[in-house]
Amino acid sequence: MSDAQNQNNNGAGQKPVLKKEMSRRQFLTYTLGGTGAFLVATPLIPMIRFSIDPLLQSKGESDWVKVVEASKITEEPQEFHFSKLQIDGWYSSEPKFTAWISKDKNGEIFALSPVCKHLGCTVSWNSNSALPNEYFCPCHGAHYTKEGKNLAVADGPLDEYDVRIENDFVYLSSIKPNSKV
Repeated sequence: MSDAQNQNNNGAGQKPVLKKEMSRRQFLTYTLGGTGAFLVATPLIPMIRFSIDPLLQSKGESDWVKVVEASKITEEPQEFHFSKLQIDGWYSSEPKFTAWISKDKNGEIFALSPVCKHLGCTVSWNSNSALPNEYFCPCHGAHYTKEGKNLAVADGPLDEYDVRIENDFVYLSSIKPNSKV
């Protein structure tokens, strides 16, 4: 039979079956595209893992530090020093921290950070005779109430520590915005 007759016998209106083969150009495009994607993804995987890792780390109860006996706390703010284990990558240290701890009018214990909200200097209690019963910053004259409310110069109240009382001891944790004022 001739080719013309074979085409007529395939059925009316049907197109001949074509074999789908990959051309050299398509093969090179797929090969180079796959190789390029692999080469780009390989260094990105550790970078993504490095940036997400801190989010995957859980914060435990080890953040709390025992500072002082609760029975020693009065309504007059007292300065207490403590150290906290800090791990930065492969470097671990125990920096010293300071907190002003006192009781409020309801007898609840609270602790304030001594870092001035104006420029980060250290405040102290009753250090200026012109401003009795206030925290005073000697750098630029900022002063605060006993609860840490800013009265002059500074744009915000003193930060406070998370406080927990357990077995008649005061434990401090991280610094948070002041909730007293």
